[in-house]
Amino acid sequence: MKNLYLLISLFFSAVSLFAQQKDSRTREYLSPTRIVWQQEEALITGAEHLLRPGTGQSDLTNKYICKIISTDKQHPALLLDFGKELQGGLQIVTGMPKSHEPIAIRVRFGESVSEAMCDIDGKNGATNDHAMRDFIVRLPWLGVTEVGNSGFRFVRIDLLDDSTELHLKEVRAISTYRDIPYKGSFRSNDERLNKIWQTGAYTVHLNMQEYLWDGIKRDRLVWIGDMYPEVMTINAVFGYNEVVPKSLDFAKDITPLPNWMNGYSAYSISWLLIQYDWYRHHGNLDYLKEQKSYITGLMKQFISCIGEDGVEKLTGGRFLDWPSSANKPAIQAGLQAFMIWAMRAGEELCRDLGEEELAKECAKSAKRLVAAAPKASEAFLKSDLAHDAPGQKQAAALMALTGLMDKGKANQEYLSYNGSHGFSTFFGFFMLEAMAAANNYQGAMNVIREYWGAMLDLGATTFWEDFNMKWLPNAAPIDEIVPEGKKDIHGDYGDYCYKGFRHSLCHGWASGPTYWLSRHVLGICPMEPGFKTVSIRPNLGDLEWVEGIYPTPYGEIKVRHEKGNDGKVKSQIEVPEGVKVVK
Repeated sequence: MKNLYLLISLFFSAVSLFAQQKDSRTREYLSPTRIVWQQEEALITGAEHLLRPGTGQSDLTNKYICKIISTDKQHPALLLDFGKELQGGLQIVTGMPKSHEPIAIRVRFGESVSEAMCDIDGKNGATNDHAMRDFIVRLPWLGVTEVGNSGFRFVRIDLLDDSTELHLKEVRAISTYRDIPYKGSFRSNDERLNKIWQTGAYTVHLNMQEYLWDGIKRDRLVWIGDMYPEVMTINAVFGYNEVVPKSLDFAKDITPLPNWMNGYSAYSISWLLIQYDWYRHHGNLDYLKEQKSYITGLMKQFISCIGEDGVEKLTGGRFLDWPSSANKPAIQAGLQAFMIWAMRAGEELCRDLGEEELAKECAKSAKRLVAAAPKASEAFLKSDLAHDAPGQKQAAALMALTGLMDKGKANQEYLSYNGSHGFSTFFGFFMLEAMAAANNYQGAMNVIREYWGAMLDLGATTFWEDFNMKWLPNAAPIDEIVPEGKKDIHGDYGDYCYKGFRHSLCHGWASGPTYWLSRHVLGICPMEPGFKTVSIRPNLGDLEWVEGIYPTPYGEIKVRHEKGNDGKVKSQIEVPEGVKVVK
């Protein structure tokens, strides 16, 4: 009997140990950088003390206190700016007013000033979906309260109780993030491009939480299609990080075949493409072998979705991105291209996994899809829509990248048509890649400066779920109260599932320029799995010089490219031992 009890005890101890999980993230506390706005300002004293560095500890001195006093009719409020987008919550340290009764306050998080100032009314898009951003909490006398778990930069606090005195010693943001180094870097003589690279890197960094999310306010989920640009940015900035395979495995484990990831066939294609590029960057064959049964099953499923005429017949949700979702000819053409990309990637992966027969089948399927491409894309090519209309640039980019459309034609007639109009933050990744494929590096840099740079001009510290150049005229920035007669760039715009304040202002899929600048301007590209061989071919466009670092499993590749008076580029290149450079 004693042995039985011992076995039971050991069993539950093992289960308990297995269930424990350590959080790989860290917490950082940040004081506000400014007070944006105050309501009933005469009833608030010492608000400037909230800008002081805090300790997170109540004390008995009651010094440096912000005192907020309400009446039966007047209820003061203030709006704090923490200086940059954050993922996390709020720490509130209280003092010791005369009354010991808990005090009710209302807390509102916002990615913009206007979101923090709004009510959830069912019309403006503001919600508590995915994360609570608007709620009531009671604060203790002489204590510390921590609340919230969302994406935000601004916080509004309202004193709700009548005839009450609230003492605030500190109000600090709790930033929760992975404390990892930025191994990659990008610097040039153009500070706008430098800032865009850094902002894209930071956008993805905030989304590297327990799993790799798409957004930190809304879409705190593992969206595999959206992960593709994020993973490419991680490769260029952070190198290997556990959040990628952890998220890939999560998606695989909850999506048994024949289901499509997140309900979209294109997202299962993206899972395959991420596996392909992850292997190319990190060369971990053991991890790739763990995916063998799923990859081979998925490739067979893709092949079964090719009609006798060679046109894709993908089931499930048919989707590229939201701005293209109403353009069915573009989706048809884009999915045909995606399938060709999948077959080519699948062929290489199957060979790496020793599945030679399936690799041959993938190659044959790719040829069938290419042969049928004119039929599949006929409606798109005959469309009389403007070449920058929603969906046109998305489809043209995928067709150019897979050889279904002449790269120069795609660039000239679609991608470069009317500049940044028709771009989207998600598929902008593919559009920039297609422009590079057509050797239009200068045009792509101009788009990056104009399109992603416009978000910075509007006060962004992270890149948004979507952006449209048509929103720019008369728009107020996100970091100020919207003046009379101005448009609210956050509350007044947005489409599809992200209208108004539902619109996420920190979406990892928008980080494409960060990877693009490292890949195409620094010119660094792996030619063999794990960076055993690397190509370094810089493309400076109108830049005078550029320098940066690209992380690899062998160490860091460091480059500096400088344009001489004769226009020729001279390069200084350092590669770690074990890496071969080809031109």
